[in-house]
Amino acid sequence: MARRGKKIREKGKLKLSSYFKNIDDGARVAVVDERGVRMSFPPRLRGMSGKVKCSRGKFKEVEIKDGDKLKTFVIHPVHLKVLA
Repeated sequence: MARRGKKIREKGKLKLSSYFKNIDDGARVAVVDERGVRMSFPPRLRGMSGKVKCSRGKFKEVEIKDGDKLKTFVIHPVHLKVLA
């Protein structure tokens, strides 16, 4: 069964540092859904990793390999986690 909300210790105000974090172009990122902010990407992308292509306003264009194709998604940085 899918998780619909946050766990009890995660509830409350969203950290502003995670909302306004800076992610450089070309960085490797993982898609991690933040339940406090509306998701504008398909649920099947959760846990996938990709590369930041460029910025589009506050959002980032992320290239993710879906099967054999490279697809570009526009995702808010609060849903992205930078990989080392």
